[in-house]
Amino acid sequence: MQVIDQAGYRFPPDVKKILLIQLGDIGDVVWTTPAIRAAKNCVPGAEISVLVREGFGGLLEADPSIKHVFETKRRIGNIFSQAAGQLEFLRSIRAGGFDLAVDLRLGDRGAFLSFLSGARYRVTKHHPEGVPSWRKYFFTHGVTPQPLPDTYGAADQTLSFLRGLSIDTENTIPRLWVADAVKKRVHEILADEKADLTVRPVTVNFFSRWSYKEWGDQKWVELINWLWREFGAPVIAVGSAQERPKAEAIIRKCEARVFNLAGLTTLAELAGLLSLAKLHAGVDSAAPHIAAATGVPTVTIYGPTSWKDWAPVGRQHRVVVPEMDCVPCFKKGCDNNGRSLCLEALEAESVKTAIREALTEPSESLQIDSPQ
Repeated sequence: MQVIDQAGYRFPPDVKKILLIQLGDIGDVVWTTPAIRAAKNCVPGAEISVLVREGFGGLLEADPSIKHVFETKRRIGNIFSQAAGQLEFLRSIRAGGFDLAVDLRLGDRGAFLSFLSGARYRVTKHHPEGVPSWRKYFFTHGVTPQPLPDTYGAADQTLSFLRGLSIDTENTIPRLWVADAVKKRVHEILADEKADLTVRPVTVNFFSRWSYKEWGDQKWVELINWLWREFGAPVIAVGSAQERPKAEAIIRKCEARVFNLAGLTTLAELAGLLSLAKLHAGVDSAAPHIAAATGVPTVTIYGPTSWKDWAPVGRQHRVVVPEMDCVPCFKKGCDNNGRSLCLEALEAESVKTAIREALTEPSESLQIDSPQ
């Protein structure tokens, strides 16, 4: 494996078909969009395809920089049908005839899929320590990440690696596109739920994949009732199907007009729904990232996790953080017990202040790179 330890390396000009492998969570996929645009713009005539986890591809299908989106699949049935399904999946990737495959993470599956893609050039991050030694046999090139700027976001973490391949952009703001068909479906869902909105709503996500990131239910009730009294804003709750009953329990306590759309949308439809909002407020989860990438101002509540690396960037986005010396502790709750006292102590007034500022101050326009 050839190690690239400084910026400026370029592959031969016949490298046109590029596969970017991003097998991280939803937020990781959103934060990869600046890198996708950069690859499209920095490699003349490039065709960019992206490989993501099952169910995440809908977020990227309308992106004009992307030729094709692949999704990994969980196969069902006996061992033979599962094997047949995996072979079909691998054949579809190899049929892409990729010149270059780039694994944007350090997982085992990304390494295997890079190798099995059949790409002539296969690139990974070069970390001499902390990763299995066998990885170097699956790649042709390893790139040492370039130093990060003094202030950086999650997009820079990916670009610090791609800069070694002369792939870069000054615009590190994530951007998601919503297809017309998805917009139509979102309006159908709203109609089915009798959410005939004459005023742009505020969307909220109460829950996170990890409960230690969540805020108190009663504080959400207070906040939602305040939004209705102060701004006349209807509220739409979003989340997963598993979160729908919990969201309904909170909504039943509210006096305000609230619609529970948790579990009723695909990821692409969620992006379309969030794009209709005047503001999104929620805890540290995927929804704030998706909302911000559609151009909607956000207010995100952070506790034990760090907002500096992951929060949406721009003046139209705000974070609310408990004023405690231990924040962020980077633990799964206090002493890793799953309960975050900092979030329990965070009062609704702090969140109201951030929302009031977001709803009354002019928002910053979203700047994006146009694909060539």
